[in-house]
Amino acid sequence: MCADRLTPRLVPARSRRAGGIVGLLGAAIVAGALTGCTPVLTPSPTPTVSITPTPTETSSAAPQQLSEATTADEALPFFADVVAAVWATDQRFQGRAYIDGLTQAGFDKSAMEVTYDESTVGNPAESIQFSVRWGEECLVGQVGPSTGDPVTAVMPGLQTGRCLVGDTRPIDW
Repeated sequence: MCADRLTPRLVPARSRRAGGIVGLLGAAIVAGALTGCTPVLTPSPTPTVSITPTPTETSSAAPQQLSEATTADEALPFFADVVAAVWATDQRFQGRAYIDGLTQAGFDKSAMEVTYDESTVGNPAESIQFSVRWGEECLVGQVGPSTGDPVTAVMPGLQTGRCLVGDTRPIDW
């Protein structure tokens, strides 16, 4: 794999600290995987979020309709708009809200992953990561109290067919 394929392509103006946060995201996921963290959570009902992305300065190239011909780079601004719309709600720290919003916007739910909203001891997660597999690449988002503004990026997909390393929450709703 080429080194340039490992460099995330971030959506401009989402966060000045995006590079560090994406690095932190990777370190946190790897640390979780190495420590064998397996959160045990009791599912709680989450209200449905209705998302209508509004155009931003980064979404001028966003596709009107997602299709198989849309590249990950072309889909990223639309993905970022959906993430920003969920972030603006009171459900900003609930992973399910991002999955529901992305599904409503036309992204394939079966291609998504999301981390847990709570730690193994029941504390709110410092950050939540979620992704949509897009061909050989992944649209990845990170939000949470430790993140600041939402971060979105296109990352290479893992050889396992997944996007996120470590334990993820079942998307069974």
